[in-house]
Amino acid sequence: MSDRRTYEGRELPRQDEELVDQGLQFDLGTLLGRRRVLTFLGASGVLGLTACAGGTDSTSSSSTSGAASSSTTSGSSASSTSSGALAEIPDETAGPYPGDGSNGPDVLAESGVVHQDIRSSFGSSTTTAEGVPMTLTLSLKDLAGGGTPFAGVAVYVWHCDREGRYSMYTEGAEDENYLRGVQVADDSGRVSFTSIFPACYSGRWPHIHFEVYPDEASITDAGNAIATSQVALPKDACDAVYATSGYEDSVGNLGRLSLTSDNVFGDDGGTSQLADVTGDVTKGYEVTLTVGVDTATEPTGGGMGGGMGGAPGGGPAGG
Repeated sequence: MSDRRTYEGRELPRQDEELVDQGLQFDLGTLLGRRRVLTFLGASGVLGLTACAGGTDSTSSSSTSGAASSSTTSGSSASSTSSGALAEIPDETAGPYPGDGSNGPDVLAESGVVHQDIRSSFGSSTTTAEGVPMTLTLSLKDLAGGGTPFAGVAVYVWHCDREGRYSMYTEGAEDENYLRGVQVADDSGRVSFTSIFPACYSGRWPHIHFEVYPDEASITDAGNAIATSQVALPKDACDAVYATSGYEDSVGNLGRLSLTSDNVFGDDGGTSQLADVTGDVTKGYEVTLTVGVDTATEPTGGGMGGGMGGAPGGGPAGG
């Protein structure tokens, strides 16, 4: 007789782990088996699914958020296949403010773009973006290579500032290139950026853009990107940050949005793109996400996106 552990007649995929650590796919199977009509938003705290949890009443309390809450910054919010393997990150729009040469300005051709602390502009400007501190860590996995760490790939990250402006594009920030930068993945497939928590501007859920390139040498041509996607930020962390000085406009903007109504994350509520977030407004936040990249598939992301209105400067809301 088999002595393998089961739950509700289903064999646990991780025999040595607790029930709550069996992975997102197992959790979803349990959840959906009980309530077929549940969406991913506001899911059970036992399962750790907090894709659109309620806000916090304190701007200084510690926060742990994401599609699968964790006591560590392990990026456990990535989606899984039925076998428990990591799924490919969804391809998303890069525009309208990519700064990669595909829509005007090209920061990737500038000396100094490979840097870890992206709060300050480089080159002729020394302006530093202000806001609640944030560290973004992405763990890249090579799905074509069996899910191993994707060491050596170059990751370009960019996002808006505290006022909802994109450097190089938005009026008042056209001469800046802050909140943009490249890092090369280490042997564990990780890249880390020091930044500030981005605003919520009208028409888009709070997010961070990124492109993945085969190596540092290939970043000068946006067509070389092997993945283009976005990181979604959980509501409770956003509520805490937006209650602080400088983020006032974000409060009303966020109140008119949801992950399911967003024109990028709305197809699945950002399930595989919702970051794990820990920290508070005083010490800053740790934002983590595991990113599955499959070079065996044709990239379909990038481009300028669709939908008008809402974005800084009145451009397409796909930004």
